[in-house]
Amino acid sequence: MTAADSWIYLTEEGYRKMQAEFHRLKTVERPRIVGEISRARDMGDISENAEYHAAKERQVLIERKISELEEKLTRIKTFKEDQFDDSRAYLFSIVHLRDIKSGEEIRYQLVSPEEADFDLDRISVHSPIGKGLLGHAKGERVTIRVPAGEFVYEIINIERPA
Repeated sequence: MTAADSWIYLTEEGYRKMQAEFHRLKTVERPRIVGEISRARDMGDISENAEYHAAKERQVLIERKISELEEKLTRIKTFKEDQFDDSRAYLFSIVHLRDIKSGEEIRYQLVSPEEADFDLDRISVHSPIGKGLLGHAKGERVTIRVPAGEFVYEIINIERPA
C-alpha cells in the first residue's frame, strides 16, 4: 500500500464530526466508564459481578473506537469547495441522475466510506453505484451493475459541494 492509498478523504464537515466523536469518547465516555468500573469494583467480589464485567466490556469497545479514530485522524486529507472539478463525477461531487427505466430523478453526493449515509443521499465511492459514477460527465449514460440487477442512469448535472 502506498502513502496515497492510505489517505482518508473527507469534507471539512466530516473531519470536524470525526474529531468531535474522538474528543467525546476521550473526555466523556472514557471517564464515565472508568467511574462505572470503580463503582462496580467497590461492590465487592468482582468475579461474579455482572456490572463490573459489563463495564469492562464497554471499556474495551470504547478504547478500540478511540484507537481507530486516533489512527484515522492521522490519515485525513480535507478539501475546500474551490478544489473541486465539476466537469466529471469525482469524490465529493453532487451528481443528479435520471433513472432511464423509471424516469425518477435522484441526487447523490459521492463521499468516502467514513462519510457515507444513505439517509442523507451520501454514497460511498466504494459502493457499486459510487464506483460506477466516478469519472463520468454530464449527459453521459451509465450502466451500473449491482447485486439486485442493473441500473441505467443519465447524468443530468454535477455540482461542487456547498
